[in-house]
Amino acid sequence: MANKTDPLAASVHGTNPQFLVEKILRQKIYDDNYWKEHLFGLTAETIVDRAMELDHIGGTFGGNNKPTVFIQLVLKLLQLQPEKEIVLEFIRNEEFKYVRALGAFYLRLTGRALDIYQYLEPLLNDYRKLRVISVMYMDVFIDQLLRDPMVLDVALPTLPKRLNLEDLKLVDPYSSLSS
Repeated sequence: MANKTDPLAASVHGTNPQFLVEKILRQKIYDDNYWKEHLFGLTAETIVDRAMELDHIGGTFGGNNKPTVFIQLVLKLLQLQPEKEIVLEFIRNEEFKYVRALGAFYLRLTGRALDIYQYLEPLLNDYRKLRVISVMYMDVFIDQLLRDPMVLDVALPTLPKRLNLEDLKLVDPYSSLSS
């Protein structure tokens, strides 16, 4: 399968799922030793083991913009396109915060707007610190996923405003999760 998308994978937002990561970043990932040694032969079932080893999130770093393990796992998930239930289990995982962050990022890249709001907004109450070359909190990361057009060096698909979905009665009006 090399660097090809699973032949059974469906298109995401009208394109090959891997194309959600820009070509230059994809090529850097394919050329990286970690990709070749640890991610090359992974399946949807075995990627969980690699995800549990994560100790930081990030896109690229250094002068050469070397890809982080996190963004390489995102690309591998795009390649494998695991079932929605697997991704939701990543998001529900409270023990491994980086597995949760990986699932949230993947859902934001590939999910429908209603799913994104439904599954990511509750994570705004997760205040654990995340290492991002420096330090960030989980709720700040989720807020970036919901609001920013580019996160961790990846341009995110456009997300309709929550108010528009509320007006169409597709989501319940936002209320504080703690009240």
